[in-house]
Amino acid sequence: MTVRNLRGLVFRGARFLRVDGTADLIDLELTRIVWYGRDVPEIPGGHTALVTLRGQGARVLRSGSPSDGWQQIEGENGPHPRGFVGASG
Repeated sequence: MTVRNLRGLVFRGARFLRVDGTADLIDLELTRIVWYGRDVPEIPGGHTALVTLRGQGARVLRSGSPSDGWQQIEGENGPHPRGFVGASG
């Protein structure tokens, strides 16, 4: 499916647990990101990519458009693909 990332950097392995506007529970893992024709480990905020989601609850996902409103899914980010990056000290 094609998605637009409306927030910050999202990594492969992210888990999505909620869909706005529904009471349905989902548990979907982001397993693949294709961005500008390349498999990548992350997608930056504000960009569109082709993604593969695997797990429970995909049936509640629908196509959207500006006229009928975009569906948003929320969850927890996946592990950083280059390991932990943080401040020292």
